[in-house]
Amino acid sequence: MSFSDYRTALVTGASSGIGAAVVERLCRENIEVHALARSAEPLKALAAKTGCVPHVIDVTDRAALARLTAETEFDILVNNAGVDRPKKFLEADEADIDLLVDVNLRAVLHLCRMVVPGMVARDNGHVINISSIAGAYNFGGNSSYHATKAGVSMLSNQLRIDAFGKRVRVTEICPGRVATDIFAHVHGDDPSIRERFIDGFELPEASDIADAIAFAIAAPIAVNIGHMEITPTLQVMGGLQTARPETVRPKAPAPDQTP
Repeated sequence: MSFSDYRTALVTGASSGIGAAVVERLCRENIEVHALARSAEPLKALAAKTGCVPHVIDVTDRAALARLTAETEFDILVNNAGVDRPKKFLEADEADIDLLVDVNLRAVLHLCRMVVPGMVARDNGHVINISSIAGAYNFGGNSSYHATKAGVSMLSNQLRIDAFGKRVRVTEICPGRVATDIFAHVHGDDPSIRERFIDGFELPEASDIADAIAFAIAAPIAVNIGHMEITPTLQVMGGLQTARPETVRPKAPAPDQTP
């Protein structure tokens, strides 16, 4: 399967970062790329630069998604849109949980529901789900994000089962830390945020993720690249930690041995 087997692509979260890089990369392969995001001005600039078809749509607007997917048959679907509200689950906010579920998981489920059956009917298509290392590994303060990304990871596996027997490929991309503006979106647009997450680190760029996606799409028809974990060389997941208790519990009294 080469790029010549595909005509159209839909990329969500396309106004910046990885999404914009994927739009640029696919446009270079003469794909008609439909770029979807909430931000009109960045989309307009991206369309002028790449020739993509911009759609100012929130991925939680199910009616708008339904209209778009009914009008165009998409051969490539890139589910990239995502949000985060870093917070320990013990301090979880109701609205934050709903937002993460709506954007990170529910929108992906519905777009796959709208697009994948057509791919199956045409015996041709490729779904790219951008999840995260957070879908497979634990680190502090992102419980809702971990849960939604793990859902995307399992969906990616299940889609291949549901489309079995058809030439519909599914690739899950799991980025670690990437040099994008997502940290400013999540933590605030302050110089200290860039210093904390980007400056001084050797990180993959958004274009590196886009190139990895292009590699998966360009693989021969007999090849499905199901899972790609892309992290900085100097980033590792895991690490054993053991905590001392904050308070010492009194020992329970010994049981009475009196006969």
